[in-house]
Amino acid sequence: MRFAPHLVASFQMPSNAPRVPGMAGTADTPAVQRWPHRRLIVIRRDDELSAYDLDRLLAGDDTPAARFRAPWPRGAGGIDAVSPTLDLAVFSGQHALHAVDQTGALRWSVRHACWGSPCSSLHESYEEYAGTDEHRYPDRGSCSISADGSTVWAHVRTPLPDDAEPEYDEEWLVIDAIDGRILGRASTGTAAAGSHHVPHPNPGQMGLSIGEGQDGVPLRWGRWDGVRLTVTSIGDDDRSLIDVSPSGELLLTVAHHQGDLAVHRLSDGAVLHEVAADQLLPHPPSDTAEEPYWDYQCGFVDEHTVIASADENDEEYGRPRHWLIDAAQGEVLGRVEYPMPISESPMALGDGTWLTCGEDPFQLLLWSLPSVDRVSSTATSPSAAVE
Repeated sequence: MRFAPHLVASFQMPSNAPRVPGMAGTADTPAVQRWPHRRLIVIRRDDELSAYDLDRLLAGDDTPAARFRAPWPRGAGGIDAVSPTLDLAVFSGQHALHAVDQTGALRWSVRHACWGSPCSSLHESYEEYAGTDEHRYPDRGSCSISADGSTVWAHVRTPLPDDAEPEYDEEWLVIDAIDGRILGRASTGTAAAGSHHVPHPNPGQMGLSIGEGQDGVPLRWGRWDGVRLTVTSIGDDDRSLIDVSPSGELLLTVAHHQGDLAVHRLSDGAVLHEVAADQLLPHPPSDTAEEPYWDYQCGFVDEHTVIASADENDEEYGRPRHWLIDAAQGEVLGRVEYPMPISESPMALGDGTWLTCGEDPFQLLLWSLPSVDRVSSTATSPSAAVE
C-alpha cells in the first residue's frame, strides 16, 4: 500500500543568511534535537552551532532561536547538544567538553583523555593537536542534555585529570549543566569508534548507542536518581538505538547488520516486534539489485507509527523510499508516496509529523500522516512483499 502524506510547511535553512555554492562543505545538513516540549533544528558550521525552534518557524519567525560560538571546527569532535532551555550548548571535542552560552562565553569545561588514536593525552586545548596526523581521524564521543535542561550526559574517554588512579576506559558522565560538576560516572565497557545519545521524556533517563565498527553496537541505558547513575545493557551489543516513543515506554533499534529493525519495551528491554527489511521489494531489475536493508535513521512519528527508510541502498537508483510501520503489530503498512522529490532519511518528531530534506539538503519539508488518502494498494496481506 502507498500513502500520500500532507505537506505542512517548507523551510529553507539557514534562513538568516543567503545560500552560497559549496555550503555543504562548511556546514552539516540540518539535524533534529527534540524533547516533549521543544523541537529544535540545529545546523553545525565550522564556527558556530545554530538552533531553530520548530514552533517559531511554523509561526513565521525564521531567525535562529539561539546561536553558539564553536570552540573547534566541525569534524574535530563528536556530537554536540543544545539545551532545551536554549541558554547553553555543549560541544563534545577530542579532549574536552565545552559548555558555551549565547554570548560565546565558556561556562565550564570537563577535560578527558584524548579520543585521537593512538593518543590518550590530557590536552589543555584544541590548538595543542590541531592538524596533527594522529588527530586527523579520531574516534568520537557525544553528549546530550536532559529534558529539563538540568544535566548533561556525556560519553568520554578516561582518565579524567583529577583521577587518583588513572585507568584507560570509556565512561558515561552525568554533569550539572549549571556549573559542570560531575554528579555521576560509570564505565560503558566499550571501545568506541563513535556514539550518540537518545534522550528520554523523563529527565532522569537517557539512552546511549556506541558504535564499535565491525565489532558491534553496544546499547546502554542510564538512570540517574539524583544520587547514583545506574547503567544497564539492552540486547547483545548488536543493536543501534534510534529513538524513544513519545510516552517513553518503547525503544526503536536497528540491527548492526541492518537486516531488521525492532520495537522494544523499555522496562525490561524485551523485543516486542522485529521487522525484516527483506519483505521490501528490491529495485528493478530484481536479479541485479541488492536486498533491501534499513537505514540507521528512522523514528516514531507518533506512539503507534514508525517511519523508516532504505535510503542508503536506494541511493544508486535515485529514489529514496520511506515506509510506515505499525509499532503495535510490527507490520509494514506501506510506502510513503511524496508529491515532490525528497532526499535524506526521515526525521521523526513524535507528534504525528516528520521532516525530510528536499532535493536541496538545506530545504526542510514538514509532513504529517495521511488520513484516508491512500493512493493505491499493492499488498494484500502483512506477509506479502511491499513495494
